Amino acid sequence: MKIEILFPEVANLYGDIFNMKYLQQCVPEAEFVEASLESEPTFSIEQVEMLYMGPMTERSQELVIAKLVPYKEKLIEMIESNVIFLITGNAIEIFGQFIEKEDGSKIEALGIIDTYAKRDMFHRYNSLILGKMLDMKIVGFKNQFSHSFGDHGTNYLFEVLRGDGLNPQSKYEGFRKNNFMATYTLGPILIMNPDFARYVMNLLGVQKRELAFEEQARKAYKIRLVEFENKRVDLS
Repeated sequence: MKIEILFPEVANLYGDIFNMKYLQQCVPEAEFVEASLESEPTFSIEQVEMLYMGPMTERSQELVIAKLVPYKEKLIEMIESNVIFLITGNAIEIFGQFIEKEDGSKIEALGIIDTYAKRDMFHRYNSLILGKMLDMKIVGFKNQFSHSFGDHGTNYLFEVLRGDGLNPQSKYEGFRKNNFMATYTLGPILIMNPDFARYVMNLLGVQKRELAFEEQARKAYKIRLVEFENKRVDLS
């Protein structure tokens, strides 16, 4: 099993690279490889079971788009073939149609998913988020200068119960197609959500195994879920 981390030298804001450090502890037999902006991505020359990319600066977004444009068709093929993608923070915008800047100019993105982003570098958006995906509740945070728009009413990752979705007018967060999962939600999401971490492990074919630090992760998740639901915290 091979899992590739894309551009960790730039796509590593908010500690989200610990999604993969945690997954390494959960699936120690997997081979984790890294692609830098200066190297050829492993997915372009051999099979990988999962791709991960985390949040980055706005300038780095442009560098990453330029790097991935030659591999657009390969990425589409992988999505159609049910390769697992976990894309967090503003990395979701890399896969959209374009990113609109404050002056109205547009940065063309990969055009793989049916969303587009609008930036507002004068207003940072921060919030907690509570959502529902299948039978799981997802907790996390947002910290961003942009929002995404488009027709995502059927291809969302999860429904928002508290906070905003892809934009303040939406109650749907993220984008999902097959095993491509992208969300603005930070956390790191795998550490904060043990059920979602288990879900990803199941997609990888790793079943009937405890998560790394599962007891502690579930206790922290339970406390945080109560807090996010605005209920009184019971530490017993």
